[in-house]
Amino acid sequence: MARVAARLSTDGKQSTHPVDEVLPLPKLALYGFQHVLAFYAGAVIVPIIVGSALKLSPEQLVYLINADLFTCGIASIIQAWGIGRIGARLPLIQGVTFTAVSPMIAIGLGAGGGTAALLVIYGAVITAGIATFAFAWLPAKAFRTVMRLFPPVVTGTVITVLGIVLIPVGLNDAAGGLGSPDFGEPKNFAYAGGTMLFILILMKLGKPFLSSIAILLGLVVGTGVAFLLGDAKFGDVGNSDWIGVTTPFHFGVPKFEWFPIVLMLIVMLITMVETTGDTYAVGDIVGKEVDSETVARALRADGAATALGGVLNSFPYVAFAENVGLVRMTKVKSRFVVVAAGVFMIVLGLLPKAAAIVAAVPHGVLGGAATVMFAMVALAGIQTLGKVDLKEEKNALIVGVSLAFALLPATVPVFFAKHMDADLSSLLNSGVTLGATAAIVLNLIFNGLAADNAHDAPETGAQALAEAEVDTAPGSGSGATAPEVPAAVPAQAASPASPAASAEKADDADPTPSPSAP
Repeated sequence: MARVAARLSTDGKQSTHPVDEVLPLPKLALYGFQHVLAFYAGAVIVPIIVGSALKLSPEQLVYLINADLFTCGIASIIQAWGIGRIGARLPLIQGVTFTAVSPMIAIGLGAGGGTAALLVIYGAVITAGIATFAFAWLPAKAFRTVMRLFPPVVTGTVITVLGIVLIPVGLNDAAGGLGSPDFGEPKNFAYAGGTMLFILILMKLGKPFLSSIAILLGLVVGTGVAFLLGDAKFGDVGNSDWIGVTTPFHFGVPKFEWFPIVLMLIVMLITMVETTGDTYAVGDIVGKEVDSETVARALRADGAATALGGVLNSFPYVAFAENVGLVRMTKVKSRFVVVAAGVFMIVLGLLPKAAAIVAAVPHGVLGGAATVMFAMVALAGIQTLGKVDLKEEKNALIVGVSLAFALLPATVPVFFAKHMDADLSSLLNSGVTLGATAAIVLNLIFNGLAADNAHDAPETGAQALAEAEVDTAPGSGSGATAPEVPAAVPAQAASPASPAASAEKADDADPTPSPSAP
């Protein structure tokens, strides 16, 4: 029988939630490794793109990838396990945000490329991480005011935009990987289609265990078939070192320049919207109520991980939407599965040979699995929008126009490349940035701030946030009747909580494993 992490409610009775369940070690390892494989492409693509744009050597690029994996592992453990009031204690994988790619390349090229450019980037990353961490400790009233910018119509739109923007990433992998010599070859689509079909068959069978590891089995079987046909090559494994340790400030002391810092602060504002939306989405999927304190803890983990990333030669971190889709598909709710995934990522970050084995998964196979997961992310956003009254024309306009803005960079890239200032282009040439910004601004224009019916509470930061929730008032402009700020929480919580219930939430806000838990 699975051992569980126990919590005590105010009446002294022991209660558990599937999120806090500690599964048997074999399942933890299996499900955790599946998260790693599902997340791996997204994890390594950012350092590959940025490193290539800055003309780093192959050895430096490998170091960036290992540093990224190592830091991803630490960040995911902080988010899922929790340290004090840092970490949402939900099954959220932390990964490098795609939103930062264009700004970081612009910063790096402006600094002349090479490792000198990395130092300027890391200075901005560290500063932005510290600022995000500090923001999440704002007094309760101030934090709630900011959170009122994100009612369900905004967060649902942002999550949907994330899925829509990510699907082309999966399709590019399905085609063989953008820029590869065999990009668009039929065999790549055959691997992608075969992998996708295999995953869908496993899901159709309806066996809980097979469904929960469908992505993992799809990647393993797809890679096996590609290896037999000569399209999966493991030659780089023999050329890789056994051990590669990530050390702080490997490339030198960071440089702190004002424009890169401002640019990265704006990036982190967007990632805060992403993490807020992902936190509510995964809370809805696993049936765990998410309140303002949960969001604050998630953002603190983002900030701490981002600052740590700058120290350990990595980049800004965000709750990864890809793995939210995986949680939905597998229905494995335990946050300790993500802790296990974090351990795997740390090991991969220390063992270049192990990372090289995972890297040998062909792009086509990876793209088939990724496309399914990214589509599930978009579906999670659509479900959140299902809580919004879209019969209200203003809400429909917010969603529709924001989606249109999100598609602009991919549809008309020449506008950003040739007809916009380079600094401004580095900020706006992102579907997530434009879509999220449009959703926030349009919601303010049409609906204003969501109503704040929280109980009066002293402005003492996290403790006050644990005792006071932001409720979206019935009949408010957002058209939502769900509680809280960006939504996706159980409908029965829509009414303001009683003082006793608030106290119980405060007690439950910091669950920790029992001493008997491994």
